[in-house]
Amino acid sequence: MPLVWGMMEGPQAGSVDLRFAIPSVCADVIECGEAEVGLVPVAEIARQGLEIVPGFGICCEGPVRSILLVSSVPFRSIRTLSVDASSRTSVQLARVILREHYGVAPRMSPSAPVLEDMLAEADAALVIGDPALRIDPAASEFECLDLGDEWRQLTGLPMVFAAWSGKPGRDIGRLEKTLAGSYEYGAAHLGEIIEREYGRRGVTRALARQYLTDNIHFRLGQRERQGLEAFLTLAGLPLEAGFLASRSL
Repeated sequence: MPLVWGMMEGPQAGSVDLRFAIPSVCADVIECGEAEVGLVPVAEIARQGLEIVPGFGICCEGPVRSILLVSSVPFRSIRTLSVDASSRTSVQLARVILREHYGVAPRMSPSAPVLEDMLAEADAALVIGDPALRIDPAASEFECLDLGDEWRQLTGLPMVFAAWSGKPGRDIGRLEKTLAGSYEYGAAHLGEIIEREYGRRGVTRALARQYLTDNIHFRLGQRERQGLEAFLTLAGLPLEAGFLASRSL
């Protein structure tokens, strides 16, 4: 919401045709050419060889709170994992964390994000976004991993989940000022965003504020670039010369 608030409610409203979809669908929309720029999971940015619009994305440095791996067995005993496949980056991150930290490579299967159903089908569940925010890890009867925190422990770097991006050659740089202005307007109206969104998403006002001020951040800098490169390397995703080497975040 902070990234798009200016395009929804502020000075940038009307400057773009804005539509919403889950992250994996955003990637598909860019791939088929239905949109010039999308907030695309970085796994898909790499796979498609997209160009990143500098400056802004969705990142964390520590607990992210909205990407949880919930397990009914010890983490080193996970053999099957039910995943909400709405974000392909989060699925790849789960794969990396389980392999590097816990020495397991579970069989993964997609599932609707209903925790009880997911755990009925598999040893553990990957829950993303609002459904994850509605889980209280401290009160859960199951063990929970925050994958943002796990990533920091593994690498000491920020994790970048998504960034504004589009196909090379589409002159997406002309949208840089619009996207930056939209975020700056959102950052200046964070209280308004929290008041409007927390109830609709089924979380408390306090959690919404914590999430948008402590858990995630939106600026891409040099450390985020390093974190992104580390993620792509560990996930075995293409790190094309034209993707990062010649394009500043």
